[in-house]
Amino acid sequence: MGHGDTPGQIVVLNGTPRSGKSSIARAIQNTFDGVWMNLGVDGFKQMTPERFQPGIGLRPGGEGPDLEPVVVILYRAIYEAIAAHSRLGVNVVVDVGHHDAYSVPLGILPDCARRLARQPAWLVGVRCPLEVVMERRRATGGAGDTADGSVPVPVRLWQEGVHTPGIYDLEVDTSKLSPAECANAIRQRLENGPPPSAFRRLALAATAEPPRRASSSDLRP
Repeated sequence: MGHGDTPGQIVVLNGTPRSGKSSIARAIQNTFDGVWMNLGVDGFKQMTPERFQPGIGLRPGGEGPDLEPVVVILYRAIYEAIAAHSRLGVNVVVDVGHHDAYSVPLGILPDCARRLARQPAWLVGVRCPLEVVMERRRATGGAGDTADGSVPVPVRLWQEGVHTPGIYDLEVDTSKLSPAECANAIRQRLENGPPPSAFRRLALAATAEPPRRASSSDLRP
């Protein structure tokens, strides 16, 4: 960790639930040099009031339109916090599941990207085949197949939506690599380059098409 002169590095891990993001984040925290703070979805969900749950964990499908204005603001706050940590020289790892399959497109990822476009921030796509995700759900007590043997709709929607538009600095496949191996691949990219560009490319979409307007009044119950 620096003293504010050198910005902290940022690694954002984007993938579906059960893709292995959290395990990679722990590997980064335990093995990378310096202090790495995890500002991911699980921690922010724990801080979110019950009446606004699941907060930024709102899944694809447009099932919570009343919560969507809050989700927009919370994502902005999270990414501003990530950027603030970096400006102070603190490294940050973020495990999150971005999608735009709300009741209406919200443009959250491009808006968030604009807040990190000038920071040393890498966007990593955490891939995991659907059949492996389902195996992990069954093994950890999550909902398995439906009564007719099909994949639950929310699981399918996550798989379809989380990697759109698929602009990344690096992608890892957790069905082929362990969390430690994924973390090492990320370390190699950070150390050897090329420099990150995904957030800058995504930020262009934010300037071309402004996201949904939101205000503090959206946080009222």
